[in-house]
Amino acid sequence: MKWLMVGLLVVFLLLGSFLLTPSPVDSKAWNPPSPPPLTGEVAPNERLRLADLIARGQVYGPEDTAVSEDGVLYTGTQDGFIVRVFPDGRVENWLSTDGRPLGMVFDSQGNLIVADSWRGLLSISPEGEITVLAREAEGTLFRFTDDVDIADDGRIYFTDASSKFHQPEYMLDLLEMRPHGRLLRYSPKTGKAEVLLANLHFANGVAVSPEGDYVLVNETWKYRILRYWIHGPKAGQAEVFADNLPGFPDNLAVDDQGRYWVAFPTLRDSRMDAMHPRPWLKDLVAKLPSSLKPAPQEYGLVIAFDRDGEVITSLHDTRGTHLQEITSVNPHDGNLYFGSLHNDRIGRLPLQAIPGLGDSN
Repeated sequence: MKWLMVGLLVVFLLLGSFLLTPSPVDSKAWNPPSPPPLTGEVAPNERLRLADLIARGQVYGPEDTAVSEDGVLYTGTQDGFIVRVFPDGRVENWLSTDGRPLGMVFDSQGNLIVADSWRGLLSISPEGEITVLAREAEGTLFRFTDDVDIADDGRIYFTDASSKFHQPEYMLDLLEMRPHGRLLRYSPKTGKAEVLLANLHFANGVAVSPEGDYVLVNETWKYRILRYWIHGPKAGQAEVFADNLPGFPDNLAVDDQGRYWVAFPTLRDSRMDAMHPRPWLKDLVAKLPSSLKPAPQEYGLVIAFDRDGEVITSLHDTRGTHLQEITSVNPHDGNLYFGSLHNDRIGRLPLQAIPGLGDSN
């Protein structure tokens, strides 16, 4: 009996300590829509399993990719390196940003423009010289610089996913469900960054339309994509481009046919949707060790949309053994390149291998 009383006392003290410990989040209630069925153009298939695997076992967390004019593939890895993969398969740790490089794209001068989650918006010259372009906008420092794209006029569109939480704390941002994200624009002429859209629920992937009349931005936690008009009668206005998506949209890119390719690290999580209307529960879950928080399902998913936000096709790896947790999909020279936040490989799939798309490229 004595040991039972001691055990109950220990449990009581641990439980009391857990309940009395302040939560790292101030959660807000949200009622998510019911997830759409995976039918029609988003029905499960195994097309991602047709992809070649590049630099397998030689990169960790190649979150985004960019291909230079001479055919060298660039990516940023979990340890802060920009890695180059040459056409002959050779892999080189080119340089370290001393941060966590995420979204990247080449500008017209051959500089690699990088959204580094810790260091801000960077420009890396062909010789490897790193310049910090911006670390704040309108008085608020970036805490989670995420994705980037460049318009034909040279202005850079990028996102700060959260002004409160850093990249390793993304789950806390999801649990809190408050709008800490921003869509931003950097002008090389002024050297300043401005806020185009604020109060976004995890501002993530960004892509400028081929005509330069609008930019798309993923609002990951709300399972949707927004369209912000740059020019025309709706300039300065935002609207929903695609809503109630089957997963968490991450980076996106547009190909030369005007199709928007969106990467989904994982499908919707019914446990997370069930918690969202209950802020008190999310506040408690936020205090748990990472191993006890909801984990992403091992699944590979990419969806293509047309200019009107309608689904064209989808690519799946239902087991997630070939490609999973896909965070970027980039079209280049007839291929799609797939990055991942935590995987050890980059995928490459010819567009001609996708039914209905091969004849258009």
